Amino acid sequence: MKALSLKQPFAELILQGKKKIELRTWNTKFRGEFLIHASKIPDKNAMKEFGFDDLPCGFILGKAELVYVKKYESKSAHEKDKKLHLGSEDWGDYGFVLENVRRIKLVSCKGRLGFWNFEGDIKCL
Repeated sequence: MKALSLKQPFAELILQGKKKIELRTWNTKFRGEFLIHASKIPDKNAMKEFGFDDLPCGFILGKAELVYVKKYESKSAHEKDKKLHLGSEDWGDYGFVLENVRRIKLVSCKGRLGFWNFEGDIKCL
């Protein structure tokens, strides 16, 4: 199954339903279900900004479905979706619109850049 690595706390914010669009600097033709992997190293500034002290890192945490990629053509379009992506335009002009997000039992795993293939077993909660 495809997987995507994200820094914490952004993986957790997606799982909590607070972040519905993942910003990237690159586009993808991939659509469908993928695993959410929390990178080994968190974004310490974002952890403080969003009020987290400690979150699991280096694990697959959940699943989501990429249903659409939105291209932000202007700063105002980017700002309009701020409550959905929680980021700045510096993070990318492509918004991966996510649906059907759910947690799974934690699976320890190294991440990779871009979408990558996970070959192990997962168990839904």
